Amino acid sequence: MNWKQISKNVGYALLVSALFMFLSVIVSILNGNDSACAALIISFTITFIVGIFPFIFVRGNRDISLKEGYVIITLAWLLSFVFGMLPYALWGGPFSLANAWFESVSGFTTTGSTILDDVEILPDSLQFWRCSTHFIGGLGVVVFLLLIIPDSSPVRMRLTNLELNTLSRNAGISRRPSKLMLHFAMVYVGLCVVAFLSYWLAGMKPLDAICHAMSVSATGGFSTRARSIGAYGSRLIEGLTMLFMYLSSLNFGMLFLSIVTRSLRPLKNPVVRFYTAGVAVVAIVLGIGLKGAALCPGWGSALWNGFFQTLCVMTTSGFTVLDNAAWPLWMCMLLMLPAIVCGCAGSTSGGVKADRALLFVKAVGRQIGRVLHPSSVNEVKLSDRVLRDEDVSPHLLYIALYAAALFISALLCLCVGVNGHSALAASLTSLSNVGSAIRELGTMNSFNALPAAAKYIFTLDMFIGRLEIYPVLAVIGMLFDRRARG
Repeated sequence: MNWKQISKNVGYALLVSALFMFLSVIVSILNGNDSACAALIISFTITFIVGIFPFIFVRGNRDISLKEGYVIITLAWLLSFVFGMLPYALWGGPFSLANAWFESVSGFTTTGSTILDDVEILPDSLQFWRCSTHFIGGLGVVVFLLLIIPDSSPVRMRLTNLELNTLSRNAGISRRPSKLMLHFAMVYVGLCVVAFLSYWLAGMKPLDAICHAMSVSATGGFSTRARSIGAYGSRLIEGLTMLFMYLSSLNFGMLFLSIVTRSLRPLKNPVVRFYTAGVAVVAIVLGIGLKGAALCPGWGSALWNGFFQTLCVMTTSGFTVLDNAAWPLWMCMLLMLPAIVCGCAGSTSGGVKADRALLFVKAVGRQIGRVLHPSSVNEVKLSDRVLRDEDVSPHLLYIALYAAALFISALLCLCVGVNGHSALAASLTSLSNVGSAIRELGTMNSFNALPAAAKYIFTLDMFIGRLEIYPVLAVIGMLFDRRARG
């Protein structure tokens, strides 16, 4: 194991965090050296020194092995969490060690859960840093690392292949993974810039606009307001948020292809239709429920809020306009089902992904066809591509691993004192990087009152959900494999 090369590449990721800490310091200075200025300066200094340190001793960019690539990805995320919690911990207030860790992991994994009962107590610079963690984690700390590494480096291709799963590459825009990663980054930054301008023109203050733009493009959900998007009371802002949540949950490769070809044809594929139909069905049923439970005054308001809340869950954005703490249980459970599926592969969304859910439906249909007609030829097709069993099985296995992780997490939460429905719902929303759960952990509430042990369990869920389980299992397997450690 070449630890020098590993440390150098992880250092790149830390320098990205240091850059945004420096920008947060500038925000603090522009606001008259607010109360987080010292904490951010110290955090920036520590992160920058640790990030730059490996470059003093490691020369050149040697090729890395598959195992070293997995270690780089895992360590880049974990150390981003550790150094990302420094501004919170040094600022103090409600941020105990467990709370600072929770907020950092929730930010970088774009989950959007929070321990803050009132987010508006934070100074502007810490608000900016908090939403910056969404922006860094949205496309992935490794992607930012890849944008820094020279294109000719052999490390770049290896890490790109590890960071992009096969579902993300089906956009058809490039056969070169490194080129595809660049296209993803261009769409991501473009969405953020357009969202910022749109929010600003819609009436948000510049700081609020940039913070919400970073959150919505990352489908994260951190807001500068305690009542989230609902605090603005603006249909225009709510409509813009729905638009950008939806776009950010689609495959960025397909969005790029639609832009360069000036055509919506790339978006007319089975996965997008399946995902969009799911959003529409759940939103309409939820809207009917909101009207029936007298939670909205009219049908227009009920359907509008139904679509907003459904998109918040299915895109894994943690925004909200309604408090779901008093909702009937069936409506809460209705939103927990799409929280498993969520957005498309190649987006900033979490969850199982609509692509895998569609594969699962088609695989079940094929198996039923084989039972009914044993002599017939039954194939799984996706976007006119015939998929072999070896193409489908890893994704079906991922769904099984997701279910196992959910069961284990909920069980552990019960053991540390979390009640039944909160244990299951919060484990699900953490594993899918959705954010808020139901009842006492609902959209207008925080995770602050939970035991520290439960917070650590949920952050583990966020981590393995963001990395999509397999890389974490690979590194764990290496720890028990003497040959891999050598």
